[in-house]
Parts: sequence; C-alpha cells; structure tokens
Amino acid sequence: MTSKPERGSNSSSDDEAASGPSGLSGPAGNDDTAIEMIRRYMAQKLGFIDHEEKVREKVLEEVSLDGIVKHIKDGKVKKIVTMAGAGISTSAGIPDFRSPESGLYHNLEKYNLPHPQAVFEIDFFQENPKPFFLLAKELYPGSFKPTPCHYFIRLLNEKGMLLRHYTQNIDTLERVAGIPGEALIEAHGTFYTSHCLECRAEYELEWVKERIFSDKIPICEKCPGVVKPDIVFFGENLPDRFYSCMTEDFDQADLLIVLGSSLVVQPFASLVNKVRDNCPRLLINREKAGEGDRLMNFLGMGGGMDFSDKSTRDVAWLGDCDDGCQLLADKLGWGDELRELVQKEHARIDKEKVQEGPAEKKGEDDTKK
Repeated sequence: MTSKPERGSNSSSDDEAASGPSGLSGPAGNDDTAIEMIRRYMAQKLGFIDHEEKVREKVLEEVSLDGIVKHIKDGKVKKIVTMAGAGISTSAGIPDFRSPESGLYHNLEKYNLPHPQAVFEIDFFQENPKPFFLLAKELYPGSFKPTPCHYFIRLLNEKGMLLRHYTQNIDTLERVAGIPGEALIEAHGTFYTSHCLECRAEYELEWVKERIFSDKIPICEKCPGVVKPDIVFFGENLPDRFYSCMTEDFDQADLLIVLGSSLVVQPFASLVNKVRDNCPRLLINREKAGEGDRLMNFLGMGGGMDFSDKSTRDVAWLGDCDDGCQLLADKLGWGDELRELVQKEHARIDKEKVQEGPAEKKGEDDTKK
C-alpha cells in the first residue's frame, strides 16, 4: 500500500526555516509569529476558529502508542470502531491492490484487461465476466486463514469493546475469524452471498464456489442471468448498511483504529473525519495514510489525520499490521491471549480442511470424469 508523503514533512530545511538555526529566536521566529497571526485571522474570518480550538484540546496525555494504551487502561475507552484495508490480509497470502510488483493490480496483465481496474468495473463485467471469475478462483474464501490482526479485532469484540468493524476487504476473513455479522460492516461487499444480476435470486457461497472452481461462469437457475458475488464494483453503490450505521457508530466511538488501509478510496477514507474531535485515532500501517491537506489544516479546517507535532490525538504506528496488533495486545496485557487464540483457531481450521479433503477430492475427480 502506498500513500504520498506530505510534502515538506520531516524536512530539516523546513524545520530550520521555521525556527531559525538551532531554534534560536530571531527574524525567522518573528516570521513564524506573523504567519500564525495571519492564519488565526483568516480562520476566524472564515468561521473555522471554534473547530480549530476544539482540535487543539488535549486528548491523549502522550501522543504515542503508549498514550493510546494508557487511555484504554484508564477506562476512557468503552466503544472502539475499527477500519481495515487489504493490509490486514496480506500475511494470509492475499495480495493488496496497489503495492508495486506484488499488488493485485500489478499481477492482472495475464487477463488481457483494458486496464487493471476493469476487472472490478460493473460495465466491463456485464460485457465479459470471465476475467473476474478467473481472478475470483485465486482469491476465493476458504483458501486462506485469518491473520493475528483479524483475531485481535475478534478479541476486542469478546472483551465487549468493539462497537463496529468496517472493512474494505471482500475476503470474508473477518467472518472466518469469528467476528459476528452484526459487528461487521463490509463496506465493499462480500463473497459471502451472491445475486443474479437479472432476477436478483440469491445464492450461497458454496453454490457459487462449486461453479467457479469448475471454471464455469455461474448462471442463475431461474433465468439466464449471471450470478455475481455481492462485492461492490466500481459503478455500484455501497451497501445500505454502510450508510445507516455510519453516523451513529462514529459519533459514539471513544477510539478509532485504522488497520492496513491506504485511505485513498472514497467514501471509506473519509470515515476518519466522522469521529468526535476528542476521539483518539490510531493508524497501524506500513506507511502514514489519511493525512489532511496542509492548507486546510493551516486554515483550521481540519480534515484527515494529523501526525505532526501539533497533534493531540492522532498516532501512527508504522509496520506490519500483525506486529502492530500483537504489540498493542502485549501492552494491554492481552498478548498471550491473542497468541493462544491464533494458535487454537488455526489448528481448528487445519483440522477441518483435513476432514473436508476427501470429499473435495472426490468432487474434483467427478468433475474430471
């Protein structure tokens, strides 16, 4: 996953221009004061000053992962909303979309598409559904195990702290991990159910899987329509449940945790702005993501996450999602519990696959006949 770094951030030359050599007061310091006065004047005239002051209120005692942990341990967090992207599933063997060389879009050349995103465009699918179903065979649920990150989210739910989990992923690994459906918002849809594009007849996961793995395009049994998994293609609306739960959930949240998302796809990316101004936001990702526009922040308009020194609530932990979730669990005193849960659940999945193996092999043999 990639995101454009904020221009000028972490630059030594910019730091020197703002504070003067070695941070001493002088002409540069006077310029900084003048700029701050202009900024406040413009923000006040445009009516943004109240929002700015709210954002500047101290939320975390320490703006770091340890500060998030203390906030939780102090009992200030009762309802957590989590948001997840492809980064929580990469360690399961599922590629993300945008990583160079290994991303899903990079590996679609073999399907002879007009452009990589066409495989998820509804107009192209209606003309030629075969490339999507060839890709679906590689990504189909049941071939992968949930990651420690998925089980961390389940642990939050079991401890009564998860208000809702919003996911961009279509791999259904949240369901496999044991996160209940009522706690899930599958923003970009799911393979879990499918519908005929013509008569809207509903089909279950196994019915569609059987046809996909036989290299057939699923055709409705009631009409000649193509049966499409209920994932959201470009050109389709997000599920109604996404919008019906969104406002209430984010308004109640005491903590927002964003996991493995580049926060570039709308409207999912803008969800980070819907929590209250005093709600801490934690990003666990390989790179910083979701940062607001510098000019908008300069005017006090906010928007996006702020990982600058002025932030009072936004924390970025950079690295693999599994490592970040395990570290957070360790600091909260749940580390062994998470490790044991992952080990137990993976063993259960392996056992079920062994038991299902002979039946699946027989089905494959019958298909060959």
